[in-house]
Amino acid sequence: MADGITGWRRIVRATKVSYVGMGWAVREEEAFRIELILFLLMLPFAIWLGDNAIERVILFWSLLLVLIVELLNTAVEVVVDRIGLERHVLSGRAKDLGSAAVHLSLLQVPIVWGLVLFG
Repeated sequence: MADGITGWRRIVRATKVSYVGMGWAVREEEAFRIELILFLLMLPFAIWLGDNAIERVILFWSLLLVLIVELLNTAVEVVVDRIGLERHVLSGRAKDLGSAAVHLSLLQVPIVWGLVLFG
């Protein structure tokens, strides 16, 4: 590692910077805040409606996946904006692809929940 931190100190540092990133997303990204609120509202239903541990995990994971994909999409957008704010076909394509990934992650939630609960 470039900064010489190894072992547990590296894990602790990585955890801290992860929470810094999550905090930034909560403060600065409205889409992430909305998805986080929906996650928190739906999580009790995932626990309550799942008939067993496997179903609960599947319902939980479908919700968590949205947050993960949104964070990755936001990372792409931040990097693209860091490179430059002028319009460029590749910058637009990168942002569109990230948005498409978020859209698919959102679409899978009702599909997964429908299959688990009614399938």
